[in-house]
Amino acid sequence: MIARDASWRGLYPFQSRYWSMPYGLRLHYVDEGPGVTDTETPTEPTSGARRMEDACVLAVHGNPTWSFYYRALVQAIRPSHRVLAVDHLGCGWSSKPQSYSYALANHTERLVQFIESLDLRRIVMVVHDWGGAIGLGASLQCLDRMAGLVVLNTGAFVPPYIPLRIAACRLPWVGSWAIRYANAFALGATRMAIHRLARLDDGVASGLLAPYDTPGNRIGIDSFVRDIPLSPLHPTYRVLQNLEMHLPELQNLPIRLVWGMKDWCFRPECLRRFQSYWPDAQCLELDDVGHYVMEEAPEEVIDQVRALLAIA
Repeated sequence: MIARDASWRGLYPFQSRYWSMPYGLRLHYVDEGPGVTDTETPTEPTSGARRMEDACVLAVHGNPTWSFYYRALVQAIRPSHRVLAVDHLGCGWSSKPQSYSYALANHTERLVQFIESLDLRRIVMVVHDWGGAIGLGASLQCLDRMAGLVVLNTGAFVPPYIPLRIAACRLPWVGSWAIRYANAFALGATRMAIHRLARLDDGVASGLLAPYDTPGNRIGIDSFVRDIPLSPLHPTYRVLQNLEMHLPELQNLPIRLVWGMKDWCFRPECLRRFQSYWPDAQCLELDDVGHYVMEEAPEEVIDQVRALLAIA
């Protein structure tokens, strides 16, 4: 068991902001960089009119992380460019309603609404894990706002395989109990999603786990696992099929693929599948990195983001 370590707060020195949604729900995000003021009321959406001449970075996390996962990226980019990192509904410090449809299509539509509400333009989007399907789906709907993509270990298609560790979490009753009451998924990820590092620092691990401290607060984690389609009858199956069909429409954007090759979840065959749709994408293969690319190779990712910002 990881001891609670409050030092994670020092690793995440950002002002919390909230984007309001219907029914009193709020989406938490950070928004840092030139033109972003500390005095801005965090309960109101920020204005996208600031420094419209500059590109911005939008980082979209997966499961079971949150915007904390992108802390190094935010700190590295904010001196020169606006950078935002969102927490999906049910994740991080966003609202976690217990009766809600946490389906992929809803996450994607919510991100589109967030982008349009803040009027973000010239976006370099960074995606990882479920953030890939969500962020790439949103990019297709906001193509005229996009300036580039940095894609970390993820998928945007019906899963070609289901790792046994994930399949176990899908077992009826037992899977949800393990995720929500034993914290098996998020806690396990702090150990099984790395390869280059022998272990995560206690403060880092505690930060990744901080918003997921009760069974109720783990509903988003469980829901993401439940949303993995195992058959064509699952509603997200067709959503992923449609997303994959439209992936070639993104190939005119500058795309950087940064892949941890020791990831047991999104294995190299997922990378090759993306390359088949985006043959001109530049690719950085990290031979000793696991699933948590931002934890093990933050500088490599930051370099790719800066390269796209230079041409955005």
